[in-house]
Amino acid sequence: MTQNAELESFLSAGGKVFDIGGKQDRSIPQSSDRAIPSSNIDLHYAHCSRNLEKCKICDDMVPRKHAEEHYSSTHAPVSCSLCNEMMEREILAVHKGEKCPKRIVTCEYCEFPLPAIDLFEHQEVCGNRTELCHICNRYIRLRERVAHDVTCNGVPNNTAEIPRAMREDEREHPARRPPPPPPQDISTRRLIFTIAITGIAILIGYYISRENQTSVN
Repeated sequence: MTQNAELESFLSAGGKVFDIGGKQDRSIPQSSDRAIPSSNIDLHYAHCSRNLEKCKICDDMVPRKHAEEHYSSTHAPVSCSLCNEMMEREILAVHKGEKCPKRIVTCEYCEFPLPAIDLFEHQEVCGNRTELCHICNRYIRLRERVAHDVTCNGVPNNTAEIPRAMREDEREHPARRPPPPPPQDISTRRLIFTIAITGIAILIGYYISRENQTSVN
């Protein structure tokens, strides 16, 4: 292949060559791994002026016959189907995936899907909800749950936990339980009950005897 044919093939593939300091050696173009003699720089310039043009938006050199296609596929204004914002076509995908305020995202606490524009307000409320930690029996805010799970050592910090701990301790150490009431307390109650029954019986007998006397008279 002649040098001119090699240069034509290289330039058609979008290659560029630079003549640095007038050195007549081979230079590596920016957009190709191939090197061409920098002595052919004039032919390169001639080819560029005839076949390429600079994009007025991005300054890229594109083939003249593809200039319209380059504009349509890269810079043509398009509307986001979610928020209706106008932008260049080449950034539409990034916008819809990362920046659009109406793209659907999920809450990190409850995984509820909602528009990104509402996420901050939702998480402010959702993150303040509490959830019981079954290790230490404390109620922890959801926004603090991850850090809590890392540091939780299982020590309860809840007064409601004290009676349960005491009950468990009593089961493990039955000798510590308070002694049962003395037997005399039970005997005293039985004595009082017997006296009361006896008194009632006496009163009933008294009224019966009076009724009998009245009937005889």
